[in-house]
Amino acid sequence: MNQHDFQTAAKQFRAGKISLSDLTSRVFRVDKSPERTVTKSVVSDLLDRLKNRENDTHKGDYGRLLIFAGSPGMSGAAALTGLAALRCGAGLVTVATDQRCQGDVAVCHPSLMTVGLEIAESVEPLLPGTGSQPLARYDCLAMGPGLGTSNAAGRWVRALLAEATVPVVLDADGLNHLGNAFDFSSLPPSTILTPHGGEMSRLMGDENLDRDRQEAYASELAGRCRGVVILKGYRTFITDGKQAIHNTTGNPGMATAGSGDVLTGMIAALIGQGLSAWESAVLGCYLHGRAGDIAAQQKSAVAMISTDIIDCLSEAINARSG
Repeated sequence: MNQHDFQTAAKQFRAGKISLSDLTSRVFRVDKSPERTVTKSVVSDLLDRLKNRENDTHKGDYGRLLIFAGSPGMSGAAALTGLAALRCGAGLVTVATDQRCQGDVAVCHPSLMTVGLEIAESVEPLLPGTGSQPLARYDCLAMGPGLGTSNAAGRWVRALLAEATVPVVLDADGLNHLGNAFDFSSLPPSTILTPHGGEMSRLMGDENLDRDRQEAYASELAGRCRGVVILKGYRTFITDGKQAIHNTTGNPGMATAGSGDVLTGMIAALIGQGLSAWESAVLGCYLHGRAGDIAAQQKSAVAMISTDIIDCLSEAINARSG
C-alpha cells in the first residue's frame, strides 16, 4: 500500500488501533453484487457490427495498427501479436521491434510490415511529425509483448505513451515498465491494460493479493486511467471502473506461451475496426477464449499452442452460438 492509500484510509478512522486488514478493507472494497458474464446476445451484436463491411472499402478502413514488441530471444511474441491482429480483421499491421530481431518477425508472415529500431538510441524516429512512421498515422498502438526489461525499452514505452493520442493496448513488459509509482491518469483515454494476476500485483506494489483484491484494484485502476482493465485468468475480469463483467470462454490449455500476446493483437485489431475500448475488451476476450475452446477440441488442452488459437479465430468469429 502506498502512502496516498494509507492516508486516505487512515482519515476514515477517528480512534482506536488501525490494523492492515482494516486499511485494505476500507481502501479496496470488494463488490459482492451478483456476477455479470459476457452474454451471447452481446457478442452476436458486436460481431454483426464487425462483419458489416461495405463493398466500397479498402484496407485502411479496417485499422492501421502499430505494435511495439519483441526483443532478441522473444521475437515470437511480436510476431504472434501481429498475426493475431491480422486474423482478427486489422487492415494494416506494422510491428516496430528491435532491429536485431526484425528479420525474424518479418519472415513469420508476408502480410506483416516491420520497422527495425535501435532500442538503445533516441525514440525520435517514431514520434509524431518526425521520421517515416509518425504515430499519428495509426488507429491504435499496442505495446509490451516480448519487449524485455531493459532500461532502454522502458524509456521507449514511457516516451511513446507520452506522445500517443490514439487508444493504447498495454500488455506484459509494457506494464512492467510502468510500476506502481506511474501516474496512470496520464495515459491516453481508452487505454486498455491487460495484466495477469502477477502483473497486477506488481503494478499495485502488493505481492500478497487474492483474486478479490486484484479485481478491486483493477476497478480502481480502470477509473484512474479512464480506460479498461482486463485482469486475465480463470473467468477473466473486465472493468472500466463503472461496470464489470467476467468472461466465461476459455480453458486451461490456453495457459501456454504466447496466449496473452494473441489477445493483445486481437483487441488492438477490434479497436482499429471502430469498436470502443470496452467493446473491444469484451469481444476480444470472448473470441480469444472461444478460439481456445475450439483449439482444445481439435488439438487437446495438453497439446494446443498459441498459434492454434490464431488458426481457430476464423471459426470462432463465424460461429453463431457456443
